[in-house]
Formats: sequence, C-alpha cells, structure tokens
Amino acid sequence: MIRVAILGSTGSIGRSALQVISRHPDRFEVVGLAANQNVDVLAAQAATFGPESAVLCDATLDLPNGVGRTSWASGRDAMLALAARPDIDVVLNALVGAAGLEPTLIALKAGHRLALANKESLVAGGALVLDAARAGGGEIIPIDSEHSAILQCLEGHAIESVQRVVLTASGGPFRGRNSQELSNVGAAEALQHPTWDMGAKISIDSATLANKALEVIEAHFLYGLDYDAIDAVVHPQSVIHSFVEFIDGSVLAQLGFPTMELPILYALEYPNRVDDPTLRRYDPVRSSPLTFEEIDDEAFPMFSLGAEAGRRSGCTPAVYNAANEIAVQWFLEDSIRFGDIAEVVRLTMDSVGTHAVHDIDDVIAADAAARVEAAQAAARLGKQG
Repeated sequence: MIRVAILGSTGSIGRSALQVISRHPDRFEVVGLAANQNVDVLAAQAATFGPESAVLCDATLDLPNGVGRTSWASGRDAMLALAARPDIDVVLNALVGAAGLEPTLIALKAGHRLALANKESLVAGGALVLDAARAGGGEIIPIDSEHSAILQCLEGHAIESVQRVVLTASGGPFRGRNSQELSNVGAAEALQHPTWDMGAKISIDSATLANKALEVIEAHFLYGLDYDAIDAVVHPQSVIHSFVEFIDGSVLAQLGFPTMELPILYALEYPNRVDDPTLRRYDPVRSSPLTFEEIDDEAFPMFSLGAEAGRRSGCTPAVYNAANEIAVQWFLEDSIRFGDIAEVVRLTMDSVGTHAVHDIDDVIAADAAARVEAAQAAARLGKQG
C-alpha cells in the first residue's frame, strides 16, 4: 500500500486525486488530508476516506468533531507536520499559490516523493526546492499534464540528448482575440475555460497564459534546461500535452484526452503504470484534427513577462508570481481590467527588481514586497479605469 497525504484536498486537483485513489483501494491509502478553509468538504472527505490526520490550515475556523479514527488539527504548523510525517510515501501538494513552497521544502527534506501540482513552489523557490530534494533524498514528480508528458517522453533518455521541449497551451477562453477585444472582458468570461475544470485562480492564469509562463520556469528547474530550449505553442484540442525534441531531430509527444487523473495516477505510481479502465481511451480519429498556433504575445503579455522573469532569475520569478496573485485577485473582484493584470505585474517587476535568493527568507521578503507593490499598482490602475 502506498500511503498518501494530500495538501489542498478540497480543490480540483485534490478531489481528482481522491477519485483516482478511490478506484484503487488495494494500492493507495489516504493517511492525511489538508485544506485551507473548506471545512465542510474536508469533513466529508475525512468521513469517506478515514485518514489518520485532517488539517484545516485556517486556524480561525472551528474544527468539526472527530470522524472515525481521524485526528483533527488546525494551523499552518499542523500542515507542515503532516508533510513531514515519516510514515508517508507520497505527499501530493495541490495547494494554490506561493503558500505551497514551504510544504514542498518540508516534504522533500523528509525524503518523500512529492507529487507536485503546486507550480508556484518551483517558480518562487526553484533552487531551494532542488537543494531540499538533494539534502533529504526526496523526489519531485510533476502533476501538471505538460510536465508529466515531458517526464514520460524522457524515460530512458539522458537530458543531454534533448534539443528542446515544447509545452502546449489550450489558449484558454480568449484564444484568437486581440488586445483590443480583450480590453473589457470580465471575470465571468475568463473563468469559462473550454477544456479544463479548474479553480478560479488557475482559470484566470490560463486565460492570461500566465500558467504557461509558470510552466516554462518549472521546466527550467525540473529538467535543468536553458530557457532558450523551452518553447510553447497553442494547441486548442489539449490532446498533445508536450513535445520533446532530441538532438538527432526525433520528436516524442505524449497524447491523451484531457484529464488530470492520468498524470495524478502516473505520479502516485511512478515509474510503474496502473490499469485504470475508467480513464478515457485515446481515439485518433475522433480527436482529429490536431492544430497548433503561435502564442500572441501582444494579446497575452503575461507569457513573455513570465519568461523574462525566469531569465532574470534570482527573486524575480517569485516577484512575478506574487504580483500575478494580487492582480488576479483584484481582477476577480472587478477592481481592475483584464489587461491591467499584465501591467500590474510589469510595474511590480520593475519596482522590486532582482535580488539573489540564498534561503526561504529571501523568497518570503521578495514575495511580501511584490504584494505591496502590486496592490499599490492595482489601486492606481483601478482608479484610472
């Protein structure tokens, strides 16, 4: 039995992971669940799966009464203690935002396999994450469909044989629109993703293509690739999840109908594969045609801004990520326009600048400074609008 703890169990990835685990009770045991605020859903999950531990990260909320054998706790320290438990095989980090960095470091230092859906961990503190994995003997298995695809294509191949990787993007709900057409779109439109069912923050990141920029930075750290060796294209069918091109010109791609359950299952059992008849089988005829388009940097400047943040290195990726989180929050509250998201991030990157990252305190300081600057920039733009 593989003993699993899920951080962020009430979000879309966490729920999908529990669906996968429920179909394989002979292979997986849920020993811990953690969520930020959704106490009712967390209590229902605890009642269904009977974990030894359940953690509500928001210590201001009341805990439910104990359910079965489950021991309840609250607060961030309790979540970090869960990530560090020595009797866990896999920690699945499905938290949203930079708050996922510290649990990522804790799990890797404890020597666990980290099934990572929290891309912000690598973006904000990539070098620290790699150092933690080396120090503790933990391993990182990505859950992003694009990075799971790259990992699968790389099986049996040395990274030195890779010429480049190409990430695919669905294009989100605004694919094909120009910057002028996007000037007045609202949050309700931006949340209507044509392919994936995701939380609000991730859905907006998909609409701006910020998520693809975050994945470019992830690829740099996960595979040790230079930014010039990482490309992205729009692929609206979301069937091909990434390409890997090798130095001899050969190209491998991983295909499958869009579902997060496949990369979740792969991460839990890596490098083994598990029969799961529930997952939809690929039909090349019904999925045709497969098309590709270049990313429109003018209409979606968050992509090129993110790539620039990665190249600047140091704390700049953390600044980009924090500013984006603030800008998305203001947009969801209808306080700034869609196009203002990129402007908030651009102004914040220029204001905070680039500083070296030596430890997590450097990341925390850059994150905090970026949030202050981003909120001020959003307030100015909101007044102008």
